[in-house]
Amino acid sequence: MSSIVQRAAWRAARRPFTRYASTYRKSSSEHMEEIGRDSSFNPMIDINTDPEPLEHYEYAPPVSRQYLTPYGWNDMAMRRNFEDPLPEHDELHSMWGPDIPPPGVSSRMALTHFLLAVGAFTGIFFSIKSFLTPEPHFIRRTYPHDGLVTELGGLTENKARIEEESED
Repeated sequence: MSSIVQRAAWRAARRPFTRYASTYRKSSSEHMEEIGRDSSFNPMIDINTDPEPLEHYEYAPPVSRQYLTPYGWNDMAMRRNFEDPLPEHDELHSMWGPDIPPPGVSSRMALTHFLLAVGAFTGIFFSIKSFLTPEPHFIRRTYPHDGLVTELGGLTENKARIEEESED
């Protein structure tokens, strides 16, 4: 872990979070009255527009919860206190977000490790299959006259391959 990220995580862990955002929200009846007065209301535009940023809301620093110590929180699994406001990108910085790659592991090295693991599993599978699969306890069926091609009315181009019998 780089020292810059460690310092940012330490500062974020020491800074107290604000408990409540001071915003005024309209009730649903006030909102419906406003919509009723506006004759050009389009619900698709109203739903998809971003809200205005909150003026007095302290946003948490963008530090992943994976960098924070697991002790000293009310919710130790998610590494947060109860009634703390959620950061803007909580789904990205929470414990359930994408894993942070360990320091010193590049994408090329990760791909190399993945391919080595796949090759090892594949090699183990095929070695077990080839060495531990027993021979069948029966003799494979053979047909006389080149596999009965002419007797069954088939074409000579479509005849099955013929296995030569070994003298074991």
